[in-house]
Amino acid sequence: MSIQHPLTVNGTAKSQILAGVAISAYLSTSVLSSTIRRLFSLLVLLMLPFLLLTATQVQAGDSPQSKQTLLVLGDSISAGYGLRQGQGWVDLLDKRLKQQGYETQVVNASISGETTQGGLTRLPALLRQHQPDLVLLELGGNDGLRGLPLHLMQNNLSRMIDLSRQAQATPVLLGIQLPPNYGRRYTSAFAAVYPALAEQKQVAVVPFILEKIAIYPDLMQSDGIHPKAEAQRQLLDNIWPSLKPLLKMSEQG
Repeated sequence: MSIQHPLTVNGTAKSQILAGVAISAYLSTSVLSSTIRRLFSLLVLLMLPFLLLTATQVQAGDSPQSKQTLLVLGDSISAGYGLRQGQGWVDLLDKRLKQQGYETQVVNASISGETTQGGLTRLPALLRQHQPDLVLLELGGNDGLRGLPLHLMQNNLSRMIDLSRQAQATPVLLGIQLPPNYGRRYTSAFAAVYPALAEQKQVAVVPFILEKIAIYPDLMQSDGIHPKAEAQRQLLDNIWPSLKPLLKMSEQG
């Protein structure tokens, strides 16, 4: 997208301005009295600001719609752990957006091992740098695997939602669940954080992004935590219904 100076004008506006200039030039060489020439010249000068304002408005209307920026702030699941480049769900999302005519730039700021505290620390700089319209928060899994207090995890996610909104971005929560060997009490409380926070903050949520994946061992890597390449399309399909209503179509779409 090109950036145009506020006083840049299109063909129609140029014609209007040139017509005014032509009138002034004609008057300067005509046989009309000097008083009349001065009056007409003054009229042309008074019209120029209006012509420039009209030209600027027309030019703004003709300029293409700016791209929507989508920031993914996640952990190893979104960073594509154990996958070849281009196989992860974020890469598949980027391809789907292009194929379906969405004018969206995808920025993947996910890091393997990231926690909600780490994401909270990095988010302000990412918001300033990329100025996203949408922020997908795929964090919390490593908090749970480390047995960190759930109220701290929830507080960090809540603050990231607030920071995103303060930056005029729409946040989306992408939830995860823990393996059963962490105990029923902790895993149940962990899973409940995402829908409870989504209701409290009124944000879109995917309660469990590995739905229809984690229960099938052949779709999971040997660690039982990270999905294989074959599962990435289903992972994206789990997220898509919550994300699609927030996307902006391109002018061609």
